[in-house]
Amino acid sequence: MTFNSSSPEGHVSAERYLNHPTFGMLYRVAPVAEGRDLYATLYAQRIFFLVTLQSRGASFEVIPLMDARHFAEQNLARSRRSGPEEHKRWRELFDQTFL
Repeated sequence: MTFNSSSPEGHVSAERYLNHPTFGMLYRVAPVAEGRDLYATLYAQRIFFLVTLQSRGASFEVIPLMDARHFAEQNLARSRRSGPEEHKRWRELFDQTFL
């Protein structure tokens, strides 16, 4: 199940959460490709997942920290082209996750 948070203005924010059957709540770190996102554990040790949403649920692939950081850096580069506000949101999430 995916949860989105919305701002008071009605814009969907970059915050998105997913419940993993073993690791509990995950938060979205960055979009990776169509239907695939990078998530990280919220409460436990930092474990990163490539999550693919499918019609029958989601598949979770554990990936190393450096691969996760690479995907997040690619997202930062894409967001830079989308405008300063979007880039700022993704930059804050990147810094919170990796620094």
